[in-house]
Order: sequence, then structure tokens, then C-alpha cells
Amino acid sequence: MKGRLRRTAKIGIKLLFSFLALYIVLSQVDNQQMAKALAQANGWWLVAALLFFNLSKIVSALRLNLYFSQMKLALSTIDNLKLYYLGMFYNLFLPGGIGGDGYKIWLLHKRYHAPVKRLMMATLLDRVSGFVALVVFACLLWPFSRLSLYIPFAWMAPGIALIVSLGFWWGHQRFFALFHPVFFQTSLLGAAVQLLQLCCAGMILVALGCDHLSDYLLLFLISSVLATLPLSVGGIGIRELTLLYGAGILGDKGVEAVLFSLLFFTITALSSLVGLFFQGEYR
Repeated sequence: MKGRLRRTAKIGIKLLFSFLALYIVLSQVDNQQMAKALAQANGWWLVAALLFFNLSKIVSALRLNLYFSQMKLALSTIDNLKLYYLGMFYNLFLPGGIGGDGYKIWLLHKRYHAPVKRLMMATLLDRVSGFVALVVFACLLWPFSRLSLYIPFAWMAPGIALIVSLGFWWGHQRFFALFHPVFFQTSLLGAAVQLLQLCCAGMILVALGCDHLSDYLLLFLISSVLATLPLSVGGIGIRELTLLYGAGILGDKGVEAVLFSLLFFTITALSSLVGLFFQGEYR
């Protein structure tokens, strides 16, 4: 009973944080200007962004299945992709309970008798691999952004990227020896995932006619890193706050930044809804 109350309280706090963050963001931008910018957006670029986002998720599923293969878990590419989308649906629309990752672990243990500990390790590595790629790309973009004028020591960025990459390699070898044979393949796929998401973000910015792509792509990467913190539901609110205040540092009004973030969330939500169609196959 206490555990259930604790989980409910955590979910309530996350929901409250997300709503409060969105309220702060929307109260500080001109909603009429945002509606006008949306009406003038190029729909074809937004469709292309949706396509590239889903390509990134397909590559993510392939990366996760490489980890599963090291466990001798024979999961077909199609079944793994369906399960991945179902996990996305649970993560975004059903933040309570066990969540998408927990559901996948439970289901794979139930259906294939895969060890829970190894499933948890594979899922954790999948997350960490993506996080490392985010940090590396952010470091590589940092010196080319106007933000380098306000955040000092941009010259350190390549060194930070190298240290993070080597640290991940060492930790992978030291603590996840079972999965180390596929380290380079999964790392390359992790980089491909983030590159595809950067393309998705860039296409949204082009659709909005936004200048200074490198600035907003860096803010997008920073917001994606911060969104991994367990403070909100699906990172909602954190991304918008980061982009709004980042745009403020650059001297921009923030309308395009907030609209960009909301459009990215819309694309994420539409893509995650695909998992709803597979729910009946995994009961």
C-alpha cells in the first residue's frame, strides 16, 4: 500500500511539474504570434520531420535487438519493432505503473523466460547509448553556436566528447561484458539515432523559417539531455523551458523556440500512438 502511494505521489509531482512548466512557458510567449507562425509553417517539411523521427525509432529498435541477440533472445525484427512502439506508447501516454521499459522487460521475461537482470541491463545500455550520443553531438555543436559566447570554455567541448566516449567504452567493458561484443555496432546505431533526430529537429526549424539552426539544434540537444531527468512526464515542460530560456540568452523572443518544441512533442505523440495498434498482440 505504501509503495503504491509513493508511486502515485511521484506521478502526481511529475504531472504537476509538467503542467507548471508549460504554464510558465505559454505565459511568456505571444500566443497569437505562435499561432501565426504555425499557420505559415511548411507542411511538407513537417511531414519529412515525422518520417525522420520514425526512422530514428526504427534504428533504435535495431540497436536494442542487438543487445537482445547477445542474450540469445530470438526476437524477430518486426516483433521487436512492434514492442518498441508499444513501449513508446506506454512511456508517453501511460506514465503510471511500470512504464514502457518495465512493460517490455515483464513481457519478454514472461514470453521467452529471459532473465530479468539481463533484460534490465540491455534496456539500461540502450538508454545510456542514446544519452552518450546526445552529449557527444552537443559537444561537437557547441563551438559553432552563439551559445559559446555565453557558455565559456567551448574549446573544451571536443575533449569532453572524447572523455564521455572513452568513459562509456570503459564502463561498457567493465560492467556489461556480456554485451561488449556489439559495442561498436550499437554505438554507431546510437549515433545514427541522434543524427536522424537532429535531422527531424532541423526540418521542423526549416518548416518554421527559423534562422541560426546550429543554435537551436544545440538547445534541442541540451533539452533532450535534461529531459532524461525524472522530473516530468516524458520530458514535457523541461524541453520547452530549456528552449525558451536558451532563446532568451540569445536575445530571441522565444516564439519559434517554444513552437518548435511543441511540434517535436506532437510528432513524438503521433508516432507513439502507433503502439496502440499493437497492444492487443501483447496481452
